[in-house]
Amino acid sequence: MLRIAILAPPQASQRWTLMKQCGVEGAVGGITLRPKPDAEPEEQPWSYTSLAQAKAAYEASGIPFEVIESRPPMEKIKLGLPGRDEEIEVVCELLRNMGKLEIPVWCYAWMPILGVMRTSRSISSRGGAHVSGFDLNALESQGNPAERPIHNIDGVPITEQEIPAASVTEEQQWANLKYFLERVVPVAEEANVKLALHPDDPPLSPIRGIARIMSSVENYQKLVDLVPSPMNGIGLCQGNFTLMTDDLPSVIRHFGEQKKIHFLHIRDVVGQPDKFEEAFHDDGKTDLVECLRAYRDTGFDGVCRPDHFPKMGDDQFGDEHGIARLFAVGYLKGLREAVYAE
Repeated sequence: MLRIAILAPPQASQRWTLMKQCGVEGAVGGITLRPKPDAEPEEQPWSYTSLAQAKAAYEASGIPFEVIESRPPMEKIKLGLPGRDEEIEVVCELLRNMGKLEIPVWCYAWMPILGVMRTSRSISSRGGAHVSGFDLNALESQGNPAERPIHNIDGVPITEQEIPAASVTEEQQWANLKYFLERVVPVAEEANVKLALHPDDPPLSPIRGIARIMSSVENYQKLVDLVPSPMNGIGLCQGNFTLMTDDLPSVIRHFGEQKKIHFLHIRDVVGQPDKFEEAFHDDGKTDLVECLRAYRDTGFDGVCRPDHFPKMGDDQFGDEHGIARLFAVGYLKGLREAVYAE
């Protein structure tokens, strides 16, 4: 059955308390995988010791540690630069240690340089709530990003210095992804850890000359065929996938029947890939009831987490108390109960 999890750091908090009271069934690890300079190997965040401490913290509070969604540095991997083999070895060490600790899913992303992008974080939505959004025309009219920077989903500016002068092509990206998967998938198989590749956000290619290959349903089929393995699969973020298709439930059935959906983000949007806004889970373009039926009918047995919450009341984006997060969990639990009871 589809299980509802939250993204939370491995320290007890008000978020833990509220989510446990709401009946959330697992944790998506809110841990950092940034390397610690001059630290001993066992002190690095991907080490067995560090991951074991995080798992123990979650489970001491009765919250199973289901997914790691953070990633160590991977830009050299994605761009095929010298040093990528060293970055790949860190990923392999992460997967080996996840396997030893029975943390079953790693969600990674393949968005070189630019990452997740938004051009606004204060769009008025239902009842005066505020959401983030993306507008390609606004992005192109901004000119030099050093003067008017675009932002990732965390609000961090992306500057001109982070964008290479030369373009990054789709052919290069596919070659780099294959190189990565051919080395990582055998390790994931041995560790019994599923790989879940998150889509590009926004699902557009190219942006500022940089190819983003995880931007279409067809390319996701190419991904799972690129290095065939039960471990090579999808992190199906519904907010992005619903911008790739007019029939998201059929896409869920397509990949669900192949057992390639390893992790879910359940969020919603209104608009098109080049101009969209986030939405409440009950107010977007997705037929969420039919989506849940598709997960049920194809036997999905894994974790979803609600994501990209509006700002409600006095909340801030990512606020600890998360009124919108509570709303999303309750709404999803109600839909799941109704759909699975049919």
